[in-house]
Amino acid sequence: MSPKDLLLALVVIVAWGLNFVVIKVGLDGLPPMLLGALRFALVAFPAVLFIKRPNLPWRWLIAYGATISLGQFAFLFEAMGNGMPPGLASLVLQSQAFFTMIFAAVFLKERLRPASVLGLLVAAGGLALIGFEGAHPTPLLAVLLTLCASSMWAMGNIITRRFGNVNLVGLVVWGALIPPLPFLALSWWLEGQQTIVTSLLNIHLSSILSLAYLAFIATMLGYGLWSTLLSRYPTGKVAPFSLLVPVIGLSSSAVLLGERLGTLQWVGGALVMVGLLVNVFGPRLWALRNGRPAQA
Repeated sequence: MSPKDLLLALVVIVAWGLNFVVIKVGLDGLPPMLLGALRFALVAFPAVLFIKRPNLPWRWLIAYGATISLGQFAFLFEAMGNGMPPGLASLVLQSQAFFTMIFAAVFLKERLRPASVLGLLVAAGGLALIGFEGAHPTPLLAVLLTLCASSMWAMGNIITRRFGNVNLVGLVVWGALIPPLPFLALSWWLEGQQTIVTSLLNIHLSSILSLAYLAFIATMLGYGLWSTLLSRYPTGKVAPFSLLVPVIGLSSSAVLLGERLGTLQWVGGALVMVGLLVNVFGPRLWALRNGRPAQA
């Protein structure tokens, strides 16, 4: 990968890693479901007027928007609203890799590789430790909601595999048409009309800047650059960079928000990272060990 493209990858990882701190700031001024509605409304408009719709049936765009956009972020925002620390959220959300593996085995009949199963077991042990006592115990509900967010991301990954080669930016923008109204309905139901009106009438500059970051930096810029990298290099060379997202998420949360984890939470987080590393690189090492060429 060229130095220029390495820099682009670093920009994406930093943008996505800081995303969790920005979500926390946004949630300080807006309730979770309303934040989701406003974020995806900004992603969709006015970009949808200028970016060509992907060559996909509407049912697939709806399925994509309902899982990766609505499902993932409804659960994630609610988890962080219920006490999930931003740094840990960035780490636990990466369990989508294992949910994707499981869903691929169930729905696509893909074979579970020994290294991936080992990585899953190691990461599962780490997740079990994360909710245990520490300097700031993580609420069990928050951990479960974050895992639900991971599972929705993974289901979106399975759906996306049916699309073939599509423009990722167009997919993100047109898929963003799906979540705003369901998010508003959830906000009306869970947060109430009065909360919506009060939040909008008293919105702070920090909330506005958070929305701008989530929509234009984390989503538009992040996915735009990621799409560029995927168009130039094999997926196997680009995807491992996403393992750096929790590193940025944890470090930025510690520096900017003073997030402190207990010993068991650090051990659990380390096990999740080891599990992810085994899942990403283990199959290649296993293939090389058995004298077969590693897949890209």
